[in-house]
Amino acid sequence: MHQIATFIEYLQYQKRASKHTITAYQKDLEQFAQFLKDWLKVDTLIDANHKQIRAWILLLNDEKKTPKTIQRKLATLRSFYKFLLSQELISTDPTSKVLNLKVGKRLPQVVQEQQIQQLFEKTDFSQDYKEQRDQLILELLYGTGIRRAELTHLTINDLDFARKVIIIHGKGNKQRLIPCVPSLQAMIEVFIVIREKTFPNTNHCQLFLTNKGEPIYEELVYRVVNQYLSQVTTIEQRSPHTLRHSFATHLLDAGAPLNDIKELLGHSSLAATQIYTHNSIEKLLKVYQQAHPKAQNE
Repeated sequence: MHQIATFIEYLQYQKRASKHTITAYQKDLEQFAQFLKDWLKVDTLIDANHKQIRAWILLLNDEKKTPKTIQRKLATLRSFYKFLLSQELISTDPTSKVLNLKVGKRLPQVVQEQQIQQLFEKTDFSQDYKEQRDQLILELLYGTGIRRAELTHLTINDLDFARKVIIIHGKGNKQRLIPCVPSLQAMIEVFIVIREKTFPNTNHCQLFLTNKGEPIYEELVYRVVNQYLSQVTTIEQRSPHTLRHSFATHLLDAGAPLNDIKELLGHSSLAATQIYTHNSIEKLLKVYQQAHPKAQNE
């Protein structure tokens, strides 16, 4: 368990991983350690070999874990043993002989543009702090495409109205600038006034606070988004990331260059952004099948 704690500290302080990522990695490693101890009588993760890792994968498969879940747990082990190798705590990486599972790519679900329009135009948000906060959360997630963790860490100092941008602290503590259009800026300014009246003595710099004046947390953001999206859509995924997917897809549908969308999303590579082209291609195919004479004759 000592190696796990060291690795978690590395993720937290050097890689600047999100709280969600750290929790998932720790859980995966503790599960693997428990498997080694209970099933194979292996006391430490350092002593594990590739055959034992494969045995764990087979067990997870027998427990009906999805290929995506198993692949994620294997990715955790790869990161962990790569770290141990860099620290010279092991001489060989046991995951190097373990093949990745084939996981089918699932296209991101998006909220239709008319449903987004209905959300913002027909929802009656009151003027109290909570509902103004919730409305701005929705506006920022859809209007900028930022991640849930990026939103929870957003501070008042990150709002640069002079340059009309919002400073986003992304994965790996990488900064990027997101345009802040006049309508969004006006909404933020109104919210800040309400925030200051509601919590006049707060010392917290985070833009969003709970009803009790504490910094907002990721689970609360999820509940807010799920609550309001449930009113306008029946899609299965109604999360903050769904609004991020919708932001990117709607930009692409409107003709925005893929590389510009990549920069707005904070993706390190264009490959991560290209998944949104599949949604647009499917949409074009439906239009073709419904409208083109050749398609109708087939």
